[in-house]
Amino acid sequence: MNETQQNPLSRLRRRRFLGITAAVAGLPLLPFGAASSPMLRIWTGVALGADAMLQIHHPDPAVADRLIAASLAEVRRLEAIMSLYQPDSAVVRLNRSGMLEDPPPDLVAVLAESARYHALTGGMFDITVQPLWQVYAAHFSRPTPDPAGPPAAAIEDALARVGQKWVEYGPDRVLFRRPGMGITLNSIGQGYITDRVVDTLRAGGITHALVDMGKMRAIGTHPAGAPWRVGLEDPKAPGTIAARIEIADEAVGTAGGYGTIFDAAGRFNHIFDPFTGETSRRFTSVSVISPTATEANALSTSFTLTPLAMAAAIIRERAITAHFVQPDGHRVVLSG
Repeated sequence: MNETQQNPLSRLRRRRFLGITAAVAGLPLLPFGAASSPMLRIWTGVALGADAMLQIHHPDPAVADRLIAASLAEVRRLEAIMSLYQPDSAVVRLNRSGMLEDPPPDLVAVLAESARYHALTGGMFDITVQPLWQVYAAHFSRPTPDPAGPPAAAIEDALARVGQKWVEYGPDRVLFRRPGMGITLNSIGQGYITDRVVDTLRAGGITHALVDMGKMRAIGTHPAGAPWRVGLEDPKAPGTIAARIEIADEAVGTAGGYGTIFDAAGRFNHIFDPFTGETSRRFTSVSVISPTATEANALSTSFTLTPLAMAAAIIRERAITAHFVQPDGHRVVLSG
């Protein structure tokens, strides 16, 4: 399973992924709790197509600013690999030709992570659902699309090109073993990039930070000593907080079909079941708290399609926590 986007469509209510627009020069830095933590430096802007924030604690503001700039440079570097919007990104070139020689090491690493979560979720996590996106996007781009969704034959044709087992990858080459395939890394890329930003900050000596690149990860605790407090969005009222959690040296990722819908009725969204070709309906949103943002990203998305009992087994195996919001608004919290 996967969530995927490609070219913007005016019909879609959506939050774009993988498209940094924040300027590095003249970073907007905000004071935060000067009385309690004068060394906490905050950057806010847009990264990966969504509101983003870096909160880092360092005694030297100039060093903090350089680390923020280095973090944003890392985001842009990785976007050039994973973006579905940049015409020369590694993923776009791979999707266009079905093969990529000398792939960037980060692409190979993400493909390996994707294969791991594909196996862990029994195939529900699948980065090869891009053909399904194309079918739904083409259908709902028509002037008067059938509100019942794309024809069954079109979905079946797309499903014939979905299957992560047909992606062959290694340090020398990435190859699609079936024609017409395509991948999207939007259900894992935000998390992977967040983790690489954390690596950049840690290499610079940061021991207290909160990184929010659409998926969130904390380095240590808040410099005041308490855990970082973060809010979980209410899927029924986007932009408002439904619950608050505390994290320290953990990541949190939220996924839900409400983030991008194809139709006015909200029946069809951007998270696709790789077995049936249908879009997610089981849960309105799922938030996963995990050691890494990569895992939180991948599992939160796949859990939106996964029966609760199956998700519970993975949660126990991985020793993580997940918040499930059901269509009636009821919240279920499971911990490993």
